[in-house]
Amino acid sequence: MKRTLLLALLGTFAAITFNQPAQGQGRHGYSVTPRETYHRAWQLVRDNFYNPKYNGVNWTALEHKYDAKIKTTKDAHECIKLMLGNLHDPYTRFLDPIDFQEENNAINSRFVGIGVNLQQVEDGLLVKRVLEGGPADQAGIAEGDEILSIQGLSAAGLTAPKAAELIRGDTGTSVDLTVKGNESRPNRTIAVERKEITIKSVNSKMLDGNIGYVQISTFLSNDAAFEFKAALKKLESADGLILDLRRNPGGLFINAVEVADMLLDNGAVVSTISRRGKHTDLSSGSPVTHQPLVVLIDEETASASEILAGALKDNKRATIVGMNSYGKGLVQEINNLPGGAAVHITVSKYLTPNGEDINKVGVRPDVQVAMHNEQFEVALSCLKDKISKSKQLRAISSL
Repeated sequence: MKRTLLLALLGTFAAITFNQPAQGQGRHGYSVTPRETYHRAWQLVRDNFYNPKYNGVNWTALEHKYDAKIKTTKDAHECIKLMLGNLHDPYTRFLDPIDFQEENNAINSRFVGIGVNLQQVEDGLLVKRVLEGGPADQAGIAEGDEILSIQGLSAAGLTAPKAAELIRGDTGTSVDLTVKGNESRPNRTIAVERKEITIKSVNSKMLDGNIGYVQISTFLSNDAAFEFKAALKKLESADGLILDLRRNPGGLFINAVEVADMLLDNGAVVSTISRRGKHTDLSSGSPVTHQPLVVLIDEETASASEILAGALKDNKRATIVGMNSYGKGLVQEINNLPGGAAVHITVSKYLTPNGEDINKVGVRPDVQVAMHNEQFEVALSCLKDKISKSKQLRAISSL
């Protein structure tokens, strides 16, 4: 099974549990040796990596380089990581069975965990995001809190993936997190119950002044495009829309294309360039709405969300407000490996409709606003101007 996936790994969302597949089992149930697992990963990169020169690496030399070291499945996994590291591409990477199952659960919109996004800092782990209504939120953990220990183990020096491993567990069990205090409150240890969490990709509401607001937090879920279409239906009476893509790390390529198609009258959505040539996704010309539109982006708007922002900007469908986006202009494909592991391989780069390569550059906003707390008000002002001009044009055309 293959799926085209766009990822920008800005943190690790904790946490998932699952039953690991049988070690070394192939697609048809036959036994696969650790060396065969390694060779399968090598072969997939050989055939699919977007750069035919493999970023200057002699890929043939790596085919049997680690043969003497590979005795077990764990050896194979470690050597696959070493092999992929030679490409110096952070997005071509190995996923062990647990990480791959976690990704699949996110795509299927549900996982078992506590609902936090963590980032490694000097003294421990910083809570970057808390899923609204999730177990951590209900337990009183907030964005900006610093985790000092997990189950009594110091969080100092822990990477976010390692912390996720410690937080994983079965539904109904608890994990103890020690949260750093401040001048008015001492350190406190909170027992957070692990629960099955359903991920909602899209939130929408009607604001004062008949303004519609839609936030897409991720494109990873299979349900993202469906949720967005439902939001447009809910807000069809609004005079205009604010689409908030801030802090959206990306997700499935197809979701970005489908959402763009709901908003564009015509034109290209995105072009991808691989070893097999160039392909351009075009809008169908049957948008769901023609409402005036302003899009909010920031430095954490990445990957699939940059495809959408770039399409709306280049086709002059929306005014883009905020900060330069993250700058991930590469497409990955998920490839299964024997035993439940997988490898993400960068298979193409993408260009916006105007032919811009935004990798390591980002989408530049039409109206740059550095202060996060000022971005929404600027977007609202821009939208009101667009609505006013739209009404004037309709009035003139009716004469």
